[in-house]
Amino acid sequence: MKHFITLDDLPQFEKTLDLALALKKNPWQFETLGKRKTLGMLFFNPSLRTRLSTQKAAQQLGIQVMVMNFSNEAWALEFQDGTQMSGLRSEHVKEAARVVSQYCDMVAIRAFASLSDKENDEAEVVLRSFAKYATIPVINMESATAHPLQALADAITLKENQTKKRPKVVLTWAPHPKALPHAVGNSFTRMMHHMEADFVIAQPEGYELNPEITKDTPLLYNQEEAFEGADFIYAKNWCSYSQYGQILRTDSAWQITADKMKRTNQAKFMHCLPIRRNIVASDAVLDDAAHNLTIQQAANRVFSAQTILKLLLDHE
Repeated sequence: MKHFITLDDLPQFEKTLDLALALKKNPWQFETLGKRKTLGMLFFNPSLRTRLSTQKAAQQLGIQVMVMNFSNEAWALEFQDGTQMSGLRSEHVKEAARVVSQYCDMVAIRAFASLSDKENDEAEVVLRSFAKYATIPVINMESATAHPLQALADAITLKENQTKKRPKVVLTWAPHPKALPHAVGNSFTRMMHHMEADFVIAQPEGYELNPEITKDTPLLYNQEEAFEGADFIYAKNWCSYSQYGQILRTDSAWQITADKMKRTNQAKFMHCLPIRRNIVASDAVLDDAAHNLTIQQAANRVFSAQTILKLLLDHE
């Protein structure tokens, strides 16, 4: 594995998941593997779980970490070739990526979607440009269309909590006051294609994800019907894909409530966080300690990141 940009970069998903579960049992078993190695973390967008979990994962492998926030600590980068750089962007990624490669052994990058240009977002310009010009591995800490570290943490969480061989897992759209990207929904869907489960996606009409990613996954437009007999409910908002970046509805009809959860098979509730209480899901759902897995998902972010870092170190 040269880079980790999407889940498709993993050589063997099942073995990767097994490694993550083993690392969780003994996080310090490879604490000298990354001795004298440096991970650079570049943030073009904010973070809480991703930054802290990835730093902790690196520490547990003996890797040193350097962090830079491009919003206020670095020169604005240009990504287009052949541009006469007479505007606000004073450094080209061609130089920036190569410079970072001199200081670090791996670089992890977080850069969200613009939600204004589908073609540009799907090209993953920031991640792909660094991967093209850097001479070190590039790790995706959430990009325009993918959040594979979150998806791997979700897989760990599902594996730890499933009580049957083939659980029913529902990815459901939920309301939100602002347009959000497709990264989590995309990567969760890709991940579920590797899991033995009855997987369905529930969303209002007009909110279908990229069909090249959902493939033959059943799509339901009745949330309560989708919840029937479910073992896991994963809630997430995303903007329209067909009308890219648009919010088509903001009403509360798709909010996750305790009454809706009663239709499930005592389902566990999942969300990547941060979550807007009483918008995406009600207090009653989020305060149900017996069924809410969101904090466990956040904890598992450490081990998803640690797994990827170890695989990249092993590849050297």
